[in-house]
Amino acid sequence: MTFITKPALHHPSLVQNKVGYTRRDYEGRVSTLCAGCGHDSISAAIVQACWELDIEPHRVAKLSGIGCSSKTPDYFLGASHGFNTVHGRMPSVLTGANLANRELIYLGVSGDGDSASIGLGQFANAMRRGVSMAYIVENNGVYGLTKGQFSATADRGSKSKKGVVNNDSPIDLVGLALQLGATYVGRSFSGDKEQLVPLIKGAIGHGGAAFIDVISPCIAFNNHSGSTKSYDYVREHNEAVSRIDFFTSRDEITTQYEPGQVVEVEQHDGKTLRLRKLHNDYDPSDRYGALSYINEQQARGEIVTGLLYLDPDATDLHAALNTSDTPLAAFDSKQLCPGSEALKKLNASLS
Repeated sequence: MTFITKPALHHPSLVQNKVGYTRRDYEGRVSTLCAGCGHDSISAAIVQACWELDIEPHRVAKLSGIGCSSKTPDYFLGASHGFNTVHGRMPSVLTGANLANRELIYLGVSGDGDSASIGLGQFANAMRRGVSMAYIVENNGVYGLTKGQFSATADRGSKSKKGVVNNDSPIDLVGLALQLGATYVGRSFSGDKEQLVPLIKGAIGHGGAAFIDVISPCIAFNNHSGSTKSYDYVREHNEAVSRIDFFTSRDEITTQYEPGQVVEVEQHDGKTLRLRKLHNDYDPSDRYGALSYINEQQARGEIVTGLLYLDPDATDLHAALNTSDTPLAAFDSKQLCPGSEALKKLNASLS
């Protein structure tokens, strides 16, 4: 396989942030995803967010699982720490890394197949335990890497390109995150950079379990007659398709709209995606109010985007376990293994 490499030299006039890095310093390899894929827009938003936050790239640990979405960490923060785990196991590997070195900033990237199916239990426990991380799901509703099978967010009754009917109920990861105890929950659209970048910045700086569900259109699959995710179905039936719609154009689609408004994003083929942005007076501190509002808007066929819930007093797993302020990774072997006498005292204290 031939990789296209970016030039190592930067133009001297590129703007630097407060820690001396240009935006280029937060990029990675050239993407090998389909041209126009929404995932690349999310990567660009992560790059922008980290640059604006003046984060030194080596302070970030990015982890992912398997799938189109899990390939994307290779396309941003090339100078950061990275680990590509097995399918659905990113949250547990990230939890272990976080417990070993609490001084790093943890960014978990996954997809609806990786997190809502094989990794659902992993997702649930990361949320309920309050692992300090920014957990981003690039949600396109299909297994794009393996040619468009139904993911766990596919609507019941929808049809694949081959005519197979999905008989399973969809999983709403935003609703689950709210119920499981995540202390920062948001949803956005990959084409709305104005909204997505601040949401990512907030998640990175949150200090608890932060989850963002990003609707990231797949340009290759699921936009066909019989699919409840197709543009035609959304426009003609106006039913509750709260998870995903898909781009057929190979050009990036972007949009800007005011809080409280519904916007119809017209695609190049004339079809439409409807999005609603939260009102300015929306209360993001009410967990159960957020669930009720999301369900109400879903019944209208609208996808609610924005910061859905925030707990300003959130704590993380380190606080729950009362771990050492010094990262375990900084201890030497004598501190980690103090000997049998120390073990005897510890056991005696537990009796």
